[in-house]
Amino acid sequence: MTLQDLMLLVAFFALVLLPAPWLGKFIYKAMEGQRTWLQPILEPVEQCIYRCAGIRPGHGQSWQQYAGAVLVFSALSLLVLFALLIGQGLLPLNPQGLPGVEWTLAFNTAASFVGNTNWQAYSGEATLSYLSQMAGLTVQNFLSPAVGLAVLAALARGISARSSHSLGNFWVDLTRATLYALLPLSTLLALFLVWQGVPQSFEAYVNATTLQGQEQSIPLGPAASQIAIKQLGTNGGGFFGVNSAHPFENPTVWSNLSQVVSILLIPAALLFTFGHYVKDMRQSRALLACMLVLFVTGLGVALHAEYQPNPALAGLPVEQAGSLEGKESRFGVAASILWAVATTAASNGSVNAMHDSLSPLAGMISMSNMMLSEVVFGGVGAGLYGMMLFVLIAVFLAGLMIGRTPEYLGKKLDAREVRLLVATLIVMPVGVLVFCALAVGLAGPAASISNPGPHGFSQALYAYTSATANNGSAFAGFGANTAFHNLMLGFAILLGRFGYILPILAIAGSLAAKKQAPLGPNSFPTHGPLFVTLLALTILLVGGLTFLPALALGPIADHLGAAL
Repeated sequence: MTLQDLMLLVAFFALVLLPAPWLGKFIYKAMEGQRTWLQPILEPVEQCIYRCAGIRPGHGQSWQQYAGAVLVFSALSLLVLFALLIGQGLLPLNPQGLPGVEWTLAFNTAASFVGNTNWQAYSGEATLSYLSQMAGLTVQNFLSPAVGLAVLAALARGISARSSHSLGNFWVDLTRATLYALLPLSTLLALFLVWQGVPQSFEAYVNATTLQGQEQSIPLGPAASQIAIKQLGTNGGGFFGVNSAHPFENPTVWSNLSQVVSILLIPAALLFTFGHYVKDMRQSRALLACMLVLFVTGLGVALHAEYQPNPALAGLPVEQAGSLEGKESRFGVAASILWAVATTAASNGSVNAMHDSLSPLAGMISMSNMMLSEVVFGGVGAGLYGMMLFVLIAVFLAGLMIGRTPEYLGKKLDAREVRLLVATLIVMPVGVLVFCALAVGLAGPAASISNPGPHGFSQALYAYTSATANNGSAFAGFGANTAFHNLMLGFAILLGRFGYILPILAIAGSLAAKKQAPLGPNSFPTHGPLFVTLLALTILLVGGLTFLPALALGPIADHLGAAL
């Protein structure tokens, strides 16, 4: 690694972690309706939305009502986006005259963007009109992370409440998350990206003649506004087919740094938002420590693996040994691996290099980050409420070891909560292992795999892991745009989204109704090094060992085969 690479890593961690306490406090105050510096500007807009939509801000909802509102809103969002995609050929802002999207691909895309996944089995500039990109995808890039943030706020209220049946109001949480957290940050980032050279235009594509005399169509469009929120909202879907490896999406080293920082900016801040909800910042620091240990470990393994020369080219300098394959030469190895680890640790899915070209171990780190339910920072809201499931499981295991009724922050865990926790543990195995087994076991769907052997299996395993984990990145080389994969991946996305949200809200409602007992000298502390270690082991053992056999058939076998 060069000095420039080390400076990139230092700048990345500094820009993610230093603003986190301030931004986390701001989000907490905004979500709870407390005064912030943006309130004089945005409160009139907020109140206007409430009046027009008939929302009563002071009306609390039970967990059933909250969950019902989430499901209704998500279902309507999916139907509207599906209709927009299949009908785009008849709608305006379509200078290329692109036809409507085929229905299975439209379903897959609608489920993907509503589920905060942004899996793309198409090339954006060749498939979608400007209207579909803006009114369809960009709108969902705001709304889907806002739903995740709202669910996190409901869970935090449930944990911190004292014998209450209300988790807040979903419609209020959705509005505040969008207005106060996502919209201002994305506006600032979009302006910065336009300054760096990202297009924001309604002009038609430009036809040009290359130096070789070939005709080329140069795509334009309102890209900067979508790219900003796709990163900040941990969405990840690219305006252009090759995503953030495209020079129009990511033209400079500064745009690259700003985007990779944006992926983890809000998820890191939400750790401190949670600390303000439970009135104990030690919980925030403990969760942050666990996430950093897992993130830095994965980053270190991936960097080490990627800097090893290809055995077939042993003795050559690393630049000639294949480590730059599939990567942008203007970013290099370190920036590409940092992005790959960050985007799969969060439910982001954007890429600035082709993950299919990563070394087997580096590709396994990306897969493993997703298989852990993307709780190593994770998506906006989704990452932290997924982490809280592992926190409660760790507390339950600690209770078994010391012979006490498990409790977290004064709330005892009963059989109901434990059953709901167990229900969430089967979501990833079903979406990844069962659906992937069908994809590789049936002759027709298996034809989508472009490489034989372990690497080909890794392509399919990565796709279904990415879908169920609501990530959206791809291993490349996998022909996902078939009726089977469009439907199965769409179902995996919905399972991965609502298979967690519904049990989480049920747990939040159950905890909210309980009285909060004061912590005593015999209470198990959930903020020290011992608990951080227990939590990390729980994530790796409970969340990771499930997929070890599948990893052994894919990237591990690929690595061992390359070494022979």
